[in-house]
Amino acid sequence: MEKYQNTYKWLNERLSKLSKWPKLQKIYQNTFLSTLETTTKSLDDGTSYVFTGDIPAMWLRDSSAQVRHYIKLCKIDQDMNQMIQGLIERQFMYINIDPYANAFNEYPDEKLGHIGDLPKIDPWVWERKFELDSLCYPLWILDIYFQETGNNLVFTETVKKGFQTILETIKIELNHKNKSYYWFIRPNAREDESPKNGGRGRDFNDKIDLIWSAFRPSDDVCIYNYFIPGNQFAVLALEILAKYLEDKELANEAKNLAQKINQAINQYGIVRHETYGEMFAYEIDGFGNYNLMDDANIPSLLALPYLNYLSIDNPIYQNTRRFILSKENPFYFEGKFAKGIGSPHTPDQYIWHIGLIAQALTTNNFEEKKLILKTLLNTHNNTYVMHEGFHANNPALFTREWFSWANSLFSHFIDENFAIIEELMAGIE
Repeated sequence: MEKYQNTYKWLNERLSKLSKWPKLQKIYQNTFLSTLETTTKSLDDGTSYVFTGDIPAMWLRDSSAQVRHYIKLCKIDQDMNQMIQGLIERQFMYINIDPYANAFNEYPDEKLGHIGDLPKIDPWVWERKFELDSLCYPLWILDIYFQETGNNLVFTETVKKGFQTILETIKIELNHKNKSYYWFIRPNAREDESPKNGGRGRDFNDKIDLIWSAFRPSDDVCIYNYFIPGNQFAVLALEILAKYLEDKELANEAKNLAQKINQAINQYGIVRHETYGEMFAYEIDGFGNYNLMDDANIPSLLALPYLNYLSIDNPIYQNTRRFILSKENPFYFEGKFAKGIGSPHTPDQYIWHIGLIAQALTTNNFEEKKLILKTLLNTHNNTYVMHEGFHANNPALFTREWFSWANSLFSHFIDENFAIIEELMAGIE
């Protein structure tokens, strides 16, 4: 019997409602199914391996974002429920193997991944870049899953052990100078591939309650190692931990850490801009140095309401958003086909579909949503899927045709706005 029958039935009903817009219908179908049909493996141990697309490794971040739009179907489709539950189990298995790694192999293999990186990586590990959000995403997706299903079976011994591993790692990185052994060097690579100072990063003020991170969610090295969107996401992650930790002492510790970090973000992570007023910095060192920018990869400052860290109408968020969507942000680009944010990870003038969708998911402005939807439908270069980045003046120039995270986010955006899709599509197709 075919798997995921109820998911396909649900999807076909939805596709029939999009039949008057063939382009949207085709892109929605392709993007909705991208993760399920092209990047998901159900393994013999009952877990799920969700790789990123054209790279065969599983990122803790991507794999969480890739399945976000499926969770609503877990109650009507047991196969989907099992797939998500199996993914969560595998994510926490990986965290217990190495909480500092960002991406993992399907099976242990010393020949797979970035095997030249230092220190030497575990055979399970594809890449060992410490990105704070990698510890947050599995908690975020677990919480969304449990809120939707109420399925207690997800709290296995592996997951419970992972809760403690995450809490311990966060505590170490809150006191990075004194407690952390982490360093990273990629030999024979560009200088900006590794943190400064022998792989340990620039100096920073260790007297403030923020978590140290070596890399951003773009897999690019941090300039200053207090990465603010990562710390904001960690506040959410610690609040989730506080809900689910059975040990009340540890739960209280997680809750208190969340409050302390939030206070430190508000004290040190907000700067005054002469044009935009009080806004969030992207990175800080705690000595007064800061980096003002945003990157399409999530967690980003732009995506904070999507992650449920704050509300869209938060005044500091709105100031930050106006900065992000202006030419003062070094990674905001405007061209003939699009305007939006990109990333230092891709060439100059390349706008990311993830960035556009994050913008659309974090606005109450109907016209802004409509313009972005029109842009998304006009920049896939006849591939009928989303990409990583594309040139603002020429969508035929793009990176990554098989990038499942962007596809999942597109279908999530359509699902979130399905009630007004008729109005959004008026005059577009």
